[in-house]
Amino acid sequence: MAKQIEGVYEAVLECAKREFLKKGYKDASLRAIAQEAGTSTGSIYTRFQDKEGLFSAIVEPAADGLMALFLEIQENFHRFDDEKQQAEMGEYTSRHQMEMLDYIYDHFEEFQILLDGAEGTRFSSFLDELVKIEVDYTYKYMEVIGCESVKSGLVTEEFIHIVVTAYFNGMFEVVRHKMAKADAVTYIRLLNRYHMQGFTTIFDASEA
Repeated sequence: MAKQIEGVYEAVLECAKREFLKKGYKDASLRAIAQEAGTSTGSIYTRFQDKEGLFSAIVEPAADGLMALFLEIQENFHRFDDEKQQAEMGEYTSRHQMEMLDYIYDHFEEFQILLDGAEGTRFSSFLDELVKIEVDYTYKYMEVIGCESVKSGLVTEEFIHIVVTAYFNGMFEVVRHKMAKADAVTYIRLLNRYHMQGFTTIFDASEA
């Protein structure tokens, strides 16, 4: 087995990141990546198997890390007793949304690629997976507070899905617009306030 040349793996990743940022997965060229990295397409196949393997090597750690952080935030909240959940839901959500924002900005280019360059890969459903988790845990919270609008059938899972999808798309606009982090912090705080106020109007069936 031929010995791999030191530094080629890292060079390919850096060049591939630039290529995927510029062109997305579908239009990215392994030949162009190899040429820029000073290697061959064969060496890319040896190290990453194929183009999707190379794509995964770049975005999967960031995607998995955010998903794990999000699940941990949700699970920790739902370990609180019912009274504490109701008392701390707004503040808890706001605080940990900033934690997620920090993570996103620590891996900013990877999330740019995930959002706008993942078509044709399994990562194209990344936002949908976050939405599904949030919908599931929103229902758990609604059960805790005895949400009348859910009991009455006024608020359905389809409606919650629409609301949560809008929220996550709004949250990731900071990436799509390449916002400076200080501006993103302001934006996300406003988005959280807007989102929380909106939810208070649907928790009670009498408000509809």
